[in-house]
Amino acid sequence: MQKPLIAVLLASACFSLNAGAADLIQVYQQALANDATYASARASLSASRERIIQGRAGLLPTVGISGALSKNDSDFDPWNVGQLGTLPNGQPGIVGSSGSNLRTNEYTLALQQPLYRWDRWETYQQSKLQQAIGEAQFAQAQQDLITRVAQAYFDVLAAQDKLESTRAQKDATTEQLASAKRNFEVGTQTITDTHEAQAAYDLVLAQEFAAVNDLDNKRNALQAIIGTAPGNLAALKPGTTLAVPQPATVDPWVSSAENQNYGVTVSQLQVEIATRDISRNRAGHMPTLDLVASSTRRDVNGRTGSSGDTKNNAIGLQWSVPIFSGYAVTSRVRESIALEDRARNELEATRRNAALQARQSFLGVNSGLAQVKALEAAEVSSQSALESNKLGYQVGVRINIDVLNAQRQLYQTRTDLSRARYDVIVNGLRLKAAAGSLRETDLTPVNSLLVE
Repeated sequence: MQKPLIAVLLASACFSLNAGAADLIQVYQQALANDATYASARASLSASRERIIQGRAGLLPTVGISGALSKNDSDFDPWNVGQLGTLPNGQPGIVGSSGSNLRTNEYTLALQQPLYRWDRWETYQQSKLQQAIGEAQFAQAQQDLITRVAQAYFDVLAAQDKLESTRAQKDATTEQLASAKRNFEVGTQTITDTHEAQAAYDLVLAQEFAAVNDLDNKRNALQAIIGTAPGNLAALKPGTTLAVPQPATVDPWVSSAENQNYGVTVSQLQVEIATRDISRNRAGHMPTLDLVASSTRRDVNGRTGSSGDTKNNAIGLQWSVPIFSGYAVTSRVRESIALEDRARNELEATRRNAALQARQSFLGVNSGLAQVKALEAAEVSSQSALESNKLGYQVGVRINIDVLNAQRQLYQTRTDLSRARYDVIVNGLRLKAAAGSLRETDLTPVNSLLVE
C-alpha cells in the first residue's frame, strides 16, 4: 500500500521532463509581466507623475465663462386704475395698468492669474517631491521583485535538492534493511539490526512525504509571483564557486545603505515635504495678489426703455490681506512643525534599519561562504565515514546502526550544503538592495552559475 501512495506524491512534485529548464532571468521576466505587486507599484508610479501637473495648475491662470438667461414678466395695477389722475408723463389723464416683458441674456468671460500666492508655490514644490517619492518607491519595488524572485527560485531548488537527497537516503536505507533481513535469516545478525533498519526506513519515508509537500509549497510560492505554474528550473552548476562581496568590508555597504537606500531616499523626500508644509501653512498670514480680467455682455429685450445691449470689459488687480482667522493658521503651523519632527525621526529610524539590513546581509554572505567551505569539507568526510562504516559492517567490526547514522549524516550534509549556497546568493542580492545598488543586471552573474 505504501508504494502507490509514494508514486502519487512524487508524481505531483515532478516537473515536465519534455520542457526545457528556465533560468533565473527567464523567471524574472515572467515576474515582470505577471507579478501583481509589481503591477500595482507601476500604477502608483503613473499616478505620482500626475502630481506635478496638479501642483503647477495652482500657478497658472484660470479662465471661465458663465452666463444667465432669464425671463421677467411683470404687471402693475395702481389703486386708482380707471380714474382720473396724473400720468407718468406729468399730464392729467385716466390711470391705467402697466407692466414689462423682459428677456435677458447675459454672459461673462473671466480670467484670473495668481501673482503672489505663496501657498500655491509651496504646493507646486511639494508636487515635485511627491513625484520623486513615486519614482523612488517604484525603484524599490523593482529591487523587491528581484529579491523575491531569487528567493522563491532558490527555495524551489533547495526543496528539490531536499527531495532528491531524501530519495537517495531512502534507497540506501532500503538496501540496508534488505541486508539486515538477509543476515538475520542466516543468523549472522540479531533482530535488533532489522528493527533499526526498519525504523530508519520508516523515518526517511515520512521525511519524503514532508519533502514532497514542501516542494509543492515552494513551487506555489513562485507561481504566485510569476502568475503561471513554473516548469523545470535550471540548477546550480556542480562545483560552483561563490564570490566574496566587493568591497570586502562592511563599512562601505553600511555607508551606502544610510545614504542611497531607496527607503532612506523616500524618508528624506518626506522630510522636505514636511518642511515645505510649514511654509505653506505660514502663507495663511501673507497677502495674496491676483490679476483679474473680465468681459461681460448683456442683452435685454422687452417692453421697457432699458432694452438694448450692454458691454463691459474690465482688468485690474485683486488683493487680500488676512487679519484674523481664529488662530486656525497658527494651529496649522504648529501641527506641521510637529509633523516635520515626526518625519525626521522616521528618517533616522529608516536609516538605521537600512544600515542593519546591510550589516545582516553582509554577515549572511560571509558566514554563508564560511559555512559552504566547511560543509564541502564535511561532505568529503561524511562520504569517507560512510564507506568506512560499510566496510566495517561487512567485516563485522561495525553494526547496522553505524551505517545508518553515517548515511543520515551524509545526506543531511548535502542538503545543508545546497541550502547554504542558495542563501549566500540571495543574501548577496539583499546586500545590494540594502545599499540601494541592486539592478536587473546583477542577475546576469547569478544566472551564469546555473546549468544552461
